[in-house]
Amino acid sequence: MDIIRDYQFVTGSDRGASAAIGNFDGVHLGHRSVIELARTARPDAPLGVVTFEPHPRDYFARSAAPFRLMGPEARAHQLEKLGVEKLFELRFDAGLSGLSPHDFARQVLVDGLGLSHVVIGADFCFGKARKGTARMMQDFGADMGFGVTVAPLMAQGLHTVSSTAIRAALSEGKPRDAAAMLGHWHRIEGPVLHGEKRGRELGYPTANMSVDGLHPPAFGVYAVLVDVLEGPQTGRYHGVASLGVRPMFGKNTANLETFIFDFKGDLYGKHVSVALVEHLRGEETFESLDALIVQMDADSAQARNILAKL
Repeated sequence: MDIIRDYQFVTGSDRGASAAIGNFDGVHLGHRSVIELARTARPDAPLGVVTFEPHPRDYFARSAAPFRLMGPEARAHQLEKLGVEKLFELRFDAGLSGLSPHDFARQVLVDGLGLSHVVIGADFCFGKARKGTARMMQDFGADMGFGVTVAPLMAQGLHTVSSTAIRAALSEGKPRDAAAMLGHWHRIEGPVLHGEKRGRELGYPTANMSVDGLHPPAFGVYAVLVDVLEGPQTGRYHGVASLGVRPMFGKNTANLETFIFDFKGDLYGKHVSVALVEHLRGEETFESLDALIVQMDADSAQARNILAKL
């Protein structure tokens, strides 16, 4: 998959794509249906996705609480799995956000990206002050020479599949409910960082990862699937992870600490993807380190049992 960082960097071979447009936070089932429409609308064209970085909500509300389900790297991994050939990751700044709906269509979609077809959700808004509507995009397409498909919102049961609903499920400690809407396990991806190495002293060495900028799922202990994405240990493993602030050891920044079962090797600096499968319990403070180890043993046994049934 080619990643084009902004519309000024498009080359001749990048033009002509049939592209879905949106933020695609989580790359959930609704997003996948929009991407599939882009594939079928022009099967002769490269399959593309147009998205924005930073997320517009991050740009306009920089002091708001973290809300993203995934960072740009994790999003790119999921989109590549879907067969996306061209990922147009537009830089969202004052210039782009200040374009009128007409100028966004002309300057970005037509002159910049050279799209042959676009697919948008029925609730898609674009241009300055979000004044552009799906109906306007259809009119622009007719005038400017690109096709437009408007995708209906996807429902699951009585609820619309949305990033908001997925965040709610994760906040409630229900990763399986989130996965049902995502179409895949919710994952936290990034490099393994050096920590305090306290887990090693307890007999549970962990791979530590930052969760900065991401919507925080319910704190606690999870059964997890671990994909090591690079290095000699590349592959999939089972594990148990603690997500939170480690209240037994004072005030700490939230992070994810994963103990990978039956693993030997150095993962520092390597990129890892951790899928949350089941929330086992919330964060707790124990009377002693021995009591903590007993609980960690029980957590590991429970996680092994759950993951063996997948």
